[in-house]
Amino acid sequence: MPNAIYIEYTFRIHPLQPASEILIAELGELGFESFVETPEGVQAYLQKEDWKEDILDSVLILGNPDFEISYESKEIEQQNWNVTWERNFNPIQVDDLCTVRAPFHKKSSSKFDIVIEPKMSFGTGHHETTHMMLRYILEDNFEGKSVLDMGTGTGVLAILAEMKGAVDIDAIDIDHWCYLNALENVERNDCHQIQVLQGDSSTIPHHKKYDIILANINRNILLNDISIYANCLKQDGSLFLSGFYSKDIIVISAKCTDVSLKFEKNIEKNNWVAVKYVF
Repeated sequence: MPNAIYIEYTFRIHPLQPASEILIAELGELGFESFVETPEGVQAYLQKEDWKEDILDSVLILGNPDFEISYESKEIEQQNWNVTWERNFNPIQVDDLCTVRAPFHKKSSSKFDIVIEPKMSFGTGHHETTHMMLRYILEDNFEGKSVLDMGTGTGVLAILAEMKGAVDIDAIDIDHWCYLNALENVERNDCHQIQVLQGDSSTIPHHKKYDIILANINRNILLNDISIYANCLKQDGSLFLSGFYSKDIIVISAKCTDVSLKFEKNIEKNNWVAVKYVF
């Protein structure tokens, strides 16, 4: 999508949850392509050609008296987006083993050096959920394992999984921009075991079973798809979930228990959590 022009909406929300999740779901129905959750709310992106003046009129959460939601919008070109993230994107390091950096940063001495150009995709490692999922991959055994990465975003989790020895990796995202960006980043990191697909959980190849499933999305989508993930897991397989808050572990774990998944452990960062379940 060369030189695509987007409309960027910056929403400030109080209290954040569950309003931000509901807002993202409603905006997704209207054609918004990308979302970035911030400490104050949500940034949402829509191609200008799909924008109309009354596009937010049908968003019910904006009129909910239980939440205070304000917003502002502006046009943003792809090239300007790149300038913005280049100015603000600093390399991150995870457990002294993995560095996630941009193409313009010098190569790191980390065992796992990942180069990501995020553009308008989610998943650089700066957000707590991505950072925690990277930690899980570093801690776990991926050698020779088949992996499903749902909501792949930039592809960073799938890329580290391959670097850790995983084979036969499917990386899926519903967002077209994320799909294209993940393809670019997979090639940029010289990965050959990753198949990038566009779609939702219905895109998971039929009758395929995985040793490990990674899903860093949001609570509502996870609750809807956990049973699908369980059906795709091999016996003794592992399911890693993130994209929700610590208070949501109870409802997530209850859904997992319903499909014979057992809670193993969780890690937490700034009220966000990542949880491991085993089959």
